[in-house]
Amino acid sequence: VQLQASGGGLVQTGGSLRLSCAASRRTLSFYDMGWFRQAPGKEREFVAAVSWRDGSTYYGDSVKGRFTISRDSAKNTLYLQMNSLKPVDTAVYYCAAKFFGVATMAGSYPYWGQGTQVTVSS
Repeated sequence: VQLQASGGGLVQTGGSLRLSCAASRRTLSFYDMGWFRQAPGKEREFVAAVSWRDGSTYYGDSVKGRFTISRDSAKNTLYLQMNSLKPVDTAVYYCAAKFFGVATMAGSYPYWGQGTQVTVSS
């Protein structure tokens, strides 16, 4: 599975961005997908994940209520809608996929996109 993340950019505090992650695979059935982020000097952090089976969503505590993960199975695309952005959200955002089983640990995901930079100015 090859993943291509896009949609990052520079935004002011309180603004919004929508990230996209396009998958090369013809279908993402049985693949659970997630978003992670990594700020300079910090470990990769879980942001959100979505289950292929029932669409259940999971979020990191720092983004609950502000970010929304979704997937469009027909387009093989994963999204992350980010609202009320803060400077602490500044990071490189990565999409990831794993077969059959939602996880919040980065090490559980074998497939990764190249990352897209999100910068939130104060």
